[in-house]
Amino acid sequence: MTIAIIIIAAIGFLSIILEEVIKIDKAKSTLFWGTLAWFVYFIGTHDASNPGLATGVHHTFNENLLDIASLWLFLFAAMTFVAYLSEKGVIQTMASALLPRQIGLKSLLFFIGGFAFLFSSLADNITATLVCLALINSLHLDNRMKLRYAVVVVYGVNAGGVSLITGDVTTLMIFLAGKVAIADLLGLIIPAFISVMALCVLLSFGLKGQLAIEKSKTELDVVDWTITGLFFLTILTVIFANVFYGVPPVLTFLFGLGLMFMVAQFIDKQEPLLDYIRKIEFDTLLFFLGVLLLVGILKEVKALDSILLIYQHLAPSLANYLLGIISAIFDNVPLTSALLKSGIDMSVNDWLGLTFSVGVGGAMLSIGSAAGVVAMNKVKGLTFINYLKYTPVLLIAYSVGYLLVIWSRQLLTA
Repeated sequence: MTIAIIIIAAIGFLSIILEEVIKIDKAKSTLFWGTLAWFVYFIGTHDASNPGLATGVHHTFNENLLDIASLWLFLFAAMTFVAYLSEKGVIQTMASALLPRQIGLKSLLFFIGGFAFLFSSLADNITATLVCLALINSLHLDNRMKLRYAVVVVYGVNAGGVSLITGDVTTLMIFLAGKVAIADLLGLIIPAFISVMALCVLLSFGLKGQLAIEKSKTELDVVDWTITGLFFLTILTVIFANVFYGVPPVLTFLFGLGLMFMVAQFIDKQEPLLDYIRKIEFDTLLFFLGVLLLVGILKEVKALDSILLIYQHLAPSLANYLLGIISAIFDNVPLTSALLKSGIDMSVNDWLGLTFSVGVGGAMLSIGSAAGVVAMNKVKGLTFINYLKYTPVLLIAYSVGYLLVIWSRQLLTA
């Protein structure tokens, strides 16, 4: 059964890679293979003489479904906000305010990288990705150029959250396990930012010319400004409510969405806010569902545990570096969870290296992080294969950041 499930999962991931070849949308294929894998798991573990086993399998499935539902609903709420802001021209207005009337394509690349890094430090990766990609789509760039900027966004938002316990789930997991302190995590900011800038330098080669920024003349009414304020207030509330009161981010964002509906109703009853739900790219949500089902089943059959054997043969610093690369294929959360449960003993410096590697490494493949999955469905022409062309430069930027983390920590503890 385990072998069959691993084969099904492998086919599911291959269907993403070969989307352009097989001509089947990745949302359809991943949902099919993800549900099939769980179907096989239920049948393979069924034992009529042991009803308790069936109860355990159902509990396992419900736990996975809860994790998926939390992320799915969070994405649903964030995408509804962004759909409204984009439709009303708020994103274009922000671009007009932040950017000059004319900017060089190279300068724009560094601006996007810095903005993605900073914004993801304040918000979650998904929201930061949605806002940054909406900003890119509001500019008059050809599709080939958009791909380059989208890659910078994916890497930037992954790097931006590694130094804060609210910025990345794996960072929070390692912190709660008592492996690192907040003061230690703050030391990751500079290496992570330099790695983003290194990527921008690598991708800036060959970029020439200027881009004219059309200053938006969109008239925003009271409802538009109110909902814009609620959006950013919701982001801030997500951070503080989670840190101080343990409120799940999905609950805060759903509350913000409900508040948006109620406030708009009292200000302008003619505003059809529910219509913006229909503007959400539901293929993105279905793709997320399929991918997370595949990753969840691999976790349940212990397929990810064998990866931890590299710590028995390699030094922790090198093993952590490789684990970051592996996290581009498998979800970094179950990988980190398995490592924490393994009882492996590492120094604070090595745990910080792991924090950076699993937080940033997923950006090397489009399916390796939530930001990459969102980008594949938000940027026209961004497929797994097209993204793969940028993997070499992403690997260089990742390596630069990781080496800086190790080097800086050695200097501080020398």
